[in-house]
Amino acid sequence: MNTKTYDVRTHGCQMNVHDSERLAGLLETAGYVDLASLPEPDRPQTADVVVFNTCAVRENAANKLYGNLGQLRPAKQANPDMQIAVGGCLAQKDRSTIVERAPWVDVVFGTHNVGSLPALLDRARHNRAAEVEILESLEVFPSTLPTRRDSAYAAWVSISVGCNNTCTFCIVPSLRGKEKDRRPGEILAEIEALVAQGVVEVTLLGQNVNTYGVEFGDRLAFGKLLRACGEIDGLERVRFTSPHPAAFTDDVITAMAQTPNVMPSLHMPLQSGSDRVLKAMRRSYRSERFLGILDRVRQQIPDAAITTDLIVGFPGETEEDFQATLDVVRASRFSSAFTFQYSIRPGTPAAEMDGQLPKAVVQERFDRLIELQEEVSWAGNRELEGREVEVLVTPGEGRKDAATERLSGRARDNRLVHFAVPEGGERPRPGDMVTVAVTYGAPHHLIADSGVQGGVYAVRRTRGGDAWSALQEGGTAGATRKPSVSLGIPSVGAPPQRAAPAAACCPTD
Repeated sequence: MNTKTYDVRTHGCQMNVHDSERLAGLLETAGYVDLASLPEPDRPQTADVVVFNTCAVRENAANKLYGNLGQLRPAKQANPDMQIAVGGCLAQKDRSTIVERAPWVDVVFGTHNVGSLPALLDRARHNRAAEVEILESLEVFPSTLPTRRDSAYAAWVSISVGCNNTCTFCIVPSLRGKEKDRRPGEILAEIEALVAQGVVEVTLLGQNVNTYGVEFGDRLAFGKLLRACGEIDGLERVRFTSPHPAAFTDDVITAMAQTPNVMPSLHMPLQSGSDRVLKAMRRSYRSERFLGILDRVRQQIPDAAITTDLIVGFPGETEEDFQATLDVVRASRFSSAFTFQYSIRPGTPAAEMDGQLPKAVVQERFDRLIELQEEVSWAGNRELEGREVEVLVTPGEGRKDAATERLSGRARDNRLVHFAVPEGGERPRPGDMVTVAVTYGAPHHLIADSGVQGGVYAVRRTRGGDAWSALQEGGTAGATRKPSVSLGIPSVGAPPQRAAPAAACCPTD
């Protein structure tokens, strides 16, 4: 088979997932074909180009990468023309070390030069030598690059890259650089283009979305952007991640509450409930301010589901500090939490701090935190029993759907819902909306069997479902169908001429 294939493997956060969509778009523009898009009988075991988009934040990220590279070494030896590329945060951090440890790697590129991948592959092929190119700052905003989206009806949209914070446990600012913001007109133009293609849900991405506007001097820019998204006809759901509690302002809460298509879900990273630990982390807020934000959110958005990030075992954390975290978790009533055991990240201030805790202590505290959060999550989900929810149907969310004969999707508050289709009832497509009633609240998801119990079950076909269906037409069995590559949105040097809607001026009360 003469078709050149690629396989992009993603580790880490939503930013990395979106970067991988750009890498796929670049490779397809260069003439490669997604390995997963080929029908199974014609699909080779290994692609001609394998790209690892890495993360440096997760524990054992390096071990995972080198383990994966080791597994590919026999394939590379059997086919020297095969190419392996490593990008992302770990590549930005380790640079030429990757080629030293895995000399069968052909290309190493960083977080600031994603767009260089096709040229680097060509150069490595021509020179028969590894190419390592790491830029220290962003030259072109990534949204100008072609993108191969994973979904026909949902999309990521970057509003900023980089971070101006200096949290002592985090290496992201040194790898992603200082914050750079896109102009509002560029963001809205991209969203409008996505909606025209059938997208019904967008998630606004940034390392710290609520400081959006710092580059062009508008501290209310993020709330205005949310309101402007509400003016886009056909855009049904808007989400964003992640804000920082220190910069979270009341105008954003009001914008969320007053903009119907901004979803009642909020990810608000706490990290620790101890003020002493927060200070050591250089998190410029304290537990009282954090809880105050949640109170104000719930005053205006009573049904908001709030999620968080938590770190257990930060250097110097005492039992008293940990108890403070448990107290804030109880008071916060998080719908769910991403919990992490602190581990040393070389290059961060926390790595050099005294008071590194024994693994056994961290594990014991971690187990207690998980147990508490599960109780809180379960209680919150049980309160939803009997309530109607609108679910955006998504494939692949329910790992047991085949066995349980259910479909799955996300409620407006982003809770995962597994629902049953009644006999003879309309079967929704991915991208369609379904209204069902919750019959059981489990710790990590909701069950909605109301349709088969004679209760509410209603399907609303959407443009997102239409886009998904159109994508499947003419498809081959055993092949994965994704949207075609979309060209990047051009960047403009001057402020956009496109005026924001009048409603974009948000009150601050």
